[in-house]
Order: sequence, then structure tokens, then C-alpha cells
Amino acid sequence: MSGELWFYHLERSSVDEVLPELIEKTLSRGWKALVSSPDEARLKALDQLLWTWRDDSFTPHGLAGEGHEEKQPVLLTSSTGDNLNQAQCLFLLDRAEPGGFSDFERTIVMFDGHDESAVVAARGLWKQASSAGASVSYWRQSEAGKWEKKA
Repeated sequence: MSGELWFYHLERSSVDEVLPELIEKTLSRGWKALVSSPDEARLKALDQLLWTWRDDSFTPHGLAGEGHEEKQPVLLTSSTGDNLNQAQCLFLLDRAEPGGFSDFERTIVMFDGHDESAVVAARGLWKQASSAGASVSYWRQSEAGKWEKKA
């Protein structure tokens, strides 16, 4: 099984606070990103956020279904079945199904540490991926807000 699977345990920050910076780091590597959530309202909110999250720039992106998916450096979608923009990094939000995460260089599972069912789902995915031989990592925010690799 190829590709890395990273788990981001969100306890001090929200997806809206963390995701844009992680996407920016992904793009700085020369990679494309696919952001998947089953929540259409979340995707529409992220669409707006990525245009305005910084005063000095924006994150170029598009929503699946609006055309030119293959050209988007960041594609927001409700499906992980098709890697329409040939992304190297897959972001899974809101318990999105991982699908073929082994097709990506890196898959980042972001889960809300205050939602017990999300924590349980992340643990289940960790166990499943570990058992299948995937390279898994667990990241947690320090008191100072810095991301630290814990496992």
C-alpha cells in the first residue's frame, strides 16, 4: 500500500482555521489537492473561505461540477472516487470515505476531537490502515498551537 495517511486531531482549531494553511503548504510542494467532504454546505463555505482567508492572497481552487476540474490546483468535491485534478494530496473532512487513498502521495484525515463519533471513526480508520500496512501518522496541536507528530 503506497501513500502516507496523516491524522489531524482538531481540538484547539477548526477546519476553517487549519485547512487553508495545510493547502498552502501542499501547493508550495508543487502538489495539487483534492478536498473531500460529504457536506455540500461545508464545501460551499470552503469555496468562499479560500478566496478570502488571507488579505494578501487567495488560494486558487474550484468546486467539482463547475467545469475545468482537471486544471484546478485545489478541487473541492463530495467524492473521493475520482481524482479529477490528479492531486497528490487528499484531504478528508466530515468523515468522508477514504476511497482509494493509496492512490495519493498523502491523505490527511481531519477530525474534530470534541465529536466522540468522529474520534471513534478516525480510530477505526487508523486501525484498518495500519493493519493493511499503510504508513500512518498522528498529529496533535500543542498548547502553543504548533502541530506535533505524536505517532
